[in-house]
Amino acid sequence: MQFGRYYEEFEVGAVYKHWPGKTVTEYDDHLFCLITMNHHPLHLDTHYAAETTDFGRNVVVGNYVYSLLLGMSVPDVSGKAIANLEIESLRHVAPTFHGDTVYGETTVLDKTESKSKDDRGVVYVETIGYKQDGTVVCVFRRKVMVPKRSYGEARGGEQPGRPEPKPRS
Repeated sequence: MQFGRYYEEFEVGAVYKHWPGKTVTEYDDHLFCLITMNHHPLHLDTHYAAETTDFGRNVVVGNYVYSLLLGMSVPDVSGKAIANLEIESLRHVAPTFHGDTVYGETTVLDKTESKSKDDRGVVYVETIGYKQDGTVVCVFRRKVMVPKRSYGEARGGEQPGRPEPKPRS
């Protein structure tokens, strides 16, 4: 199974539909909030959310939704990346709630060869996340430095650093 892509494998206009989706649980949301010290009651307090917000229930913290989509895109986009260079924009366009399933897809917007090193280039992509009903919840654009095939071959090929199992007796 391929993990990430070399620069030569990206085509402007290509769309990668990330699979599988992820159903967001209350536990996921609360754990992420607590780990990142985001204690806003909109995310953690059911009573507060029901009584004082327009949503009437807890909203999943946006940075979790973004992080989830970024992670979903790794096998298709940045699995071979040398560096994530920039998050150009990040928009949360609709709420995600506990029990929603998030899906993502990434479109290649542009690609540029490196001017300083001939073994890499920069790929410019847009990722959208949407719920089970198709409602778009998050959109972000980023630039990723990815290696050319020559870079990968010089460093061990498809699975660099992978050890071989020792013989069993």
